[in-house]
Amino acid sequence: MTDSSKPYVLVFGLSIYDIFGFTNNHYRPYDSNPGKVKVSCGGVCRNIAENMARIGMNTKFISILGEDEKGQAILKAASKVGLDMQDSLIIKGASTPTYLAILDEKGEMVSAVVDIEIAKCFDKEEVDKRSKIIKEAEYMFFGADNPELIEYIVKTYKGYTHFVLDPVSTTKAQGVKHLLPYFHTIKPNRYEAEILCGFRLDSEETIREAGAYFRAIGVQNVFISLDTEGIYYNNGKEEGIIRGMPLVVKNVTGAGDAFVAGLGYGYMNATNIKETVKLAITLSNITISHEETIHPELNYKQVEQVMTACKWEEKSFRGEVRGINK
Repeated sequence: MTDSSKPYVLVFGLSIYDIFGFTNNHYRPYDSNPGKVKVSCGGVCRNIAENMARIGMNTKFISILGEDEKGQAILKAASKVGLDMQDSLIIKGASTPTYLAILDEKGEMVSAVVDIEIAKCFDKEEVDKRSKIIKEAEYMFFGADNPELIEYIVKTYKGYTHFVLDPVSTTKAQGVKHLLPYFHTIKPNRYEAEILCGFRLDSEETIREAGAYFRAIGVQNVFISLDTEGIYYNNGKEEGIIRGMPLVVKNVTGAGDAFVAGLGYGYMNATNIKETVKLAITLSNITISHEETIHPELNYKQVEQVMTACKWEEKSFRGEVRGINK
């Protein structure tokens, strides 16, 4: 459970109960298919929060759940890793957000159903009931699932805390584009960044132009994921690209969530920007080395060991930082 007397980070967003059906043989529509069913707790923001808790961060996670078995499973999973969800909204008689997918024998999705109807129950009034928690958080992390509610939060609570955005997808990035000046930090991938800045990032020069653009409109720290090319960073004082390749890749799902958790750790421990990026990349590399979306044995000691052993490639744009503080 979070110690509210000590500095904490707040994550706000959906928890998803994931159900995956894997067929053994060729998928047959309109028929029962022999196979295996796997369930897990997911959702970008929930994943970010769990990663934070697993590496020892004082973390609060505000979400919305139904008063059902799925919601109880998510709360139990959070409690197991020390993630504080006590301020989440629980709706009696409603279904916890659920994602149901059917995958064929090749692992390709053939059908899916998403049930997040409950999300609309978290409105401005419910946000304001938790105003003290928001105001006292050192940082508040968002996905981009609910642009209208995010707009209300960043405009109402501007100046009380620092807002951090993971756009999640190109489609969702479009919905929060106009809110970028309210964010202390953004962490888009290359394609989400293109939506947010309005031009293609197809060279080192254009990537740096994007960093300068985001800095110019008010974002303090910019991190852009360039896939295997590394992470671009710019805080107005230091700018560069850092790359640390993983030794093993089993499942890339969840890598971005782990990276954002690493940023939070760096911020809360006053780590310089280069070390923060390395730590965040390390969390991503640990995550993708396991079949699960979140590495079940993740801990900070493991992060330190992997980070030390990793071979890093660094490029710093010294003396010519774009978007420098004036």
